[in-house]
Amino acid sequence: MNARIKISVLLAGVGLILAFLPFNAAKSFQLKPTELLEISSNSDMYFSVDEVARFVNNEDSTIQLIDLRSASEFMESNIPGSINIPFNDLLNPNWEGYLNQDRVRNVYYANGDETANMAWTIVSGLGYSNSFVMKGGMNEWYLTVMLSEFTGERITPRENSLFENRYKARRTFTQINSLPDSLKKQYLEAKRLEESQLDGGCE
Repeated sequence: MNARIKISVLLAGVGLILAFLPFNAAKSFQLKPTELLEISSNSDMYFSVDEVARFVNNEDSTIQLIDLRSASEFMESNIPGSINIPFNDLLNPNWEGYLNQDRVRNVYYANGDETANMAWTIVSGLGYSNSFVMKGGMNEWYLTVMLSEFTGERITPRENSLFENRYKARRTFTQINSLPDSLKKQYLEAKRLEESQLDGGCE
């Protein structure tokens, strides 16, 4: 896709997004479509599911995973350590402390790429830095991490490292998501409280 088509698509997309933003949020949109296009053309805005699995395994405190799916989808299954900010609630002022900060890198994910890319466009356009997308979303997480298996007689050191990373993340994912709903809710509420206290309170 050439640059002119990309700019046209991005302009149309940003126009649609702005049409649905509350007036005060739309008024504060800071980046021009051409600036967003330049940033989005850089593959550095994406993390692979393997990179996210490594963040989970290392309990990386410089990463905040943001699940954009509905609350019911989030309760059913989510990547350990993530918080739920449904896409249709993204501009709720209560989330400002999570979205607009320099302390951590926010990694957005949904089921696929479309919703996460739209969320990235909104938050980046509003001037929030350190925003990224988990490429492929939960669909790719399931395919790559949860269904990963080794076949064959020999495995290279790199393949072994990759498989171990996926296996450890899969085990953590399964443990957290197999908790009874009541315990899972307590765990998620405790995590949210901890994050809000670190951010100076955003509840």
